Amino acid sequence: MATATQTGTRGGPVTDSEYRALASFRRALRSFLYFSEEAARAAGLTPSQHQLLLAVRGAETEEPPTIGDVADWMKLRHHSAVELVNRAESSGLVRRVPDANDHRRQRLVLTKLGENKLAGLSTLHREELRRFREEGFPPLRAL
Repeated sequence: MATATQTGTRGGPVTDSEYRALASFRRALRSFLYFSEEAARAAGLTPSQHQLLLAVRGAETEEPPTIGDVADWMKLRHHSAVELVNRAESSGLVRRVPDANDHRRQRLVLTKLGENKLAGLSTLHREELRRFREEGFPPLRAL
């Protein structure tokens, strides 16, 4: 079986330019994550709280997400997601509401404070991603 260092994207060995492209892309991803983490902290949130708010608001479900949905989206264990939600709820960022069809389940919604914090952060992130897109990120073309 070939390893990543033996087979490139075009079937041959990984070229020097492909290594540079991969390294550049990884650096850009890390730069974006650093930007995101610092923006969350500046807004008075932890990076995990920001991700939680985004997972709740950006859920691709008809109904507000459950803690299990959020845990899956954030790649967390259920008990870790519960702890994160508990802290966010204590901070006034989210609240639990009973599921309309199954009162054993709870769904998560943003509070007004959570909505406001997320809106501000999302505006900053949208601008950063637009800048990223406008630069065209040429290293990806090498792959």
